[in-house]
Formats: sequence, structure tokens, C-alpha cells
Amino acid sequence: MTDSDLSRRIRSFVIRTGRMTDSQKAGWDIGFPKHGFTLSDNQFDWNSSFDVVGPRVLEIGFGMGDSLVAMAEQNPESRYLGIEVHTPGVGKLLADVERRGIHNLKVFSDDAVQVLEDVIPVNSVDLMQIFFPDPWHKKRHHKRRLIQPDFVSLAVSRLASGGHMHLATDWEPYAEHMMDVLSATEALENVAGERQFSPRPESRPETKFERRGHRLGHGVWDLLFTKH
Repeated sequence: MTDSDLSRRIRSFVIRTGRMTDSQKAGWDIGFPKHGFTLSDNQFDWNSSFDVVGPRVLEIGFGMGDSLVAMAEQNPESRYLGIEVHTPGVGKLLADVERRGIHNLKVFSDDAVQVLEDVIPVNSVDLMQIFFPDPWHKKRHHKRRLIQPDFVSLAVSRLASGGHMHLATDWEPYAEHMMDVLSATEALENVAGERQFSPRPESRPETKFERRGHRLGHGVWDLLFTKH
């Protein structure tokens, strides 16, 4: 499947309608001109887009952005790029970025596949992270899951040699599906060993939903693979 074929795929997300709060709108209005990029900006340049030169981290689907903001704040020398289609979440993240004075975090509010295809250079990402993507529980919706062989092939092409892909989910059947797809990708090697899940690294902050899930006895599965 070519990149253009991927663009015509069944999408893995549904744009959720909903108005921004005043804080989120202010975050968007003030923060996006400073920290935001669009597909029309052409190829994303990691060097000119940041004032730091540390590891290049790309997160797909950051939701409301709490964990991504925390990581950027804790690692000021790293370069973080987030992609999220839900505009209230982008507004919330940008409001937090402005309030905390964070300068090493940039965003796209576009379809991640289009961003990867059109503007992210090949072999340019040191860490790609996708945390708690929609598991699309019903069998007839499994085709909408983001983690599919063609998407992973595209994502891996953007990873630098030695770069890592880190996935996490709280839905065990999706975790097994992720393991199947990543294990079958020749360019990837499981850091934890063949078909082994990884313990949550300290670099991934635990979300409030994750903590609530733990209290209810729910599991979380992390997968960490490296590109060789």
C-alpha cells in the first residue's frame, strides 16, 4: 500500500464535536501561532523548529495533553511534537504550555497519517509514542484501529535507526493485536524479548484514567520496540 492509499483509508478516529472552553480557546488563539504547525507548512524541520537539540519525540493522539506536557516539562532538552485532531485537547495543551512557559513542545491538529506522509521526514524520529488509542471494541470496527500493518510500516519509516516505538493500551485484546502487528514488522525488535510486554517506563507519566483503572483492577500493557 502506498502513502496515497493510506490517505484514502478508513479513518481510525471520529472528530468529536464540542465547544472549547474559554481557557482552551485562549490557549489555541495565543499558543497555536507560536507552537502550532499545519500541513501547508511543508516538511517539518526538527532543527529550525526548536531552540534545543535533544531527542526528537513524536506523540500521536495526545488527548488532553496532560502526560505530553509533563514529559516536555521534565525533559527540557528534548524536542516534543504532538499530533491530535480533537481541537479542545489541543487548546488545553497549548494553554498549559503557555502557563508553564514550555518551549520544547510543538503541535499539529491534523490526521496523523497525513502528517507522517506529508511533513515528517523519513528517519527523523527518535521516539514515537502512541498511548491509549481507541481500541474500537466491536469486531466490525476493528478495521478502524490505528495500529495496522500499513500504518506501522509508515510510522517505522519515520523512525531513525535505533529509534523506539512505544505503545500503551488498557484493552487486552488490542494489546495482543498490537503485539501481533509489531512482532511481524521486520524492521522492529521487541526490547523486552519476543512477545513480551514491557513494564511502564518512568518516562511515561501515569494518567488519572490509568490510576482509576488500576483501582478498579484493570490492566495496562506497554509495548516498546526498537528499529534496527
